[in-house]
Amino acid sequence: MKVAVVGGGSTYSPELVHGFGAVADRLGVDELVLQDPDAQRLDVVGGAAQRIAQAHGFHGRLTLTTDLEAAVDGASAVLLQIRVGGQAARHTDETIPLRCGCVGQETTGAGGFAKALRTVPVVLDIADRVRRLAADDAWIVDFTNPVGIVTRALLDHGHRAVGLCNVAIGFQRLFAGWLGVIPEMVQLGHAGLNHLTWIRSVQVDGEDVLPTLLRDHGDEIAAHVELPRRVIDNLEAVPSYYLRYYYQHDLVVQELLESRSRAEEVMDVERELLRLYRDPQLHDKPELLMQRGGAYYSEAALNLLCSLFGDSPDIQVIDVRNNGVIPELPADTVIEVPARVSATGAEPLAVPALPPHQAGLIAHTAAYESLAASAAVSGDREVAFRALLTHPLIGQSSLAEQLLGDLLDANRLYLPAFA
Repeated sequence: MKVAVVGGGSTYSPELVHGFGAVADRLGVDELVLQDPDAQRLDVVGGAAQRIAQAHGFHGRLTLTTDLEAAVDGASAVLLQIRVGGQAARHTDETIPLRCGCVGQETTGAGGFAKALRTVPVVLDIADRVRRLAADDAWIVDFTNPVGIVTRALLDHGHRAVGLCNVAIGFQRLFAGWLGVIPEMVQLGHAGLNHLTWIRSVQVDGEDVLPTLLRDHGDEIAAHVELPRRVIDNLEAVPSYYLRYYYQHDLVVQELLESRSRAEEVMDVERELLRLYRDPQLHDKPELLMQRGGAYYSEAALNLLCSLFGDSPDIQVIDVRNNGVIPELPADTVIEVPARVSATGAEPLAVPALPPHQAGLIAHTAAYESLAASAAVSGDREVAFRALLTHPLIGQSSLAEQLLGDLLDANRLYLPAFA
């Protein structure tokens, strides 16, 4: 089995390679390919990854290449972790919306829209090569943000794909620690869209322990998602920390105006990580990786691969077509819910009816995501304007027009379809 990681020069990659040591033999992985167009960065990250692979039991071949087609040729699984435009483009996404009094964030609101426009065409080009060169039954696993929109675009174009986010596995690990159980015993009643979800139950041995968690750890949960305890108590659920951009929009905008962008912070972390990766004595993933974001990504990705290709059918939170699971949404919406994952694919589980405040917000946002995916493919400025007009964090014509002009101008090098 060959696994290709597109965007293998990411500073995440050593963590992913670290995890392969535990499961590669079980999966039968004899080649892991890290592909990246940046040869210099790939050399640094790949060098650290090779040392970590040897130290942690990966006995297959670890290949480094800048050649995308060689990377995906014959692959059974292709993991996507790309960032079109790098952290510099992310900084633009995070700062331009602030001029209009809107949240600047790489996956939410206008910033996430700009990232989708840059990313979807590139991902579809990669996917077309996977379709042509990879194994006939190859899976594309998308970790590239905005996951919901990117996964939707892949599925709309007929690719065998599933989206993956680390939010659910992070909560699973957090709750397991508080409950004193292994994470695998914790099943989350997680539902919504990518980066727009609520956990409405936490099952351990068939018992819903969420009321106990809210009672005993409500203050800690509130601090974790950066929302007032009052909100947690009212919802009787655990919202994704991305819901803060909706529930406290104006406060978040003010905080962002007074601080460095997240892109600037990540650039500092990445510089230090790359310095550490150059050390020939480094044979383990550095603790600093936890500050990079994407905690537990490698665990989520490897769990998914083990279920799709190995002997470990499991229930995992992933991004898949709705197909009636959430009746308030169109069938072609990509939702983030628990699914039964096995060698036959991923089947989303039934979700209890959503209350109006959840159903309404995700329906509104799902309409935006459909328009954003369409705009990214078509390069149609009118569809793009309609997408911003539809987004619940924008929704005013003057804001949508200003944001569209500024974002298209700032990203013109990456958006040939809009030229």
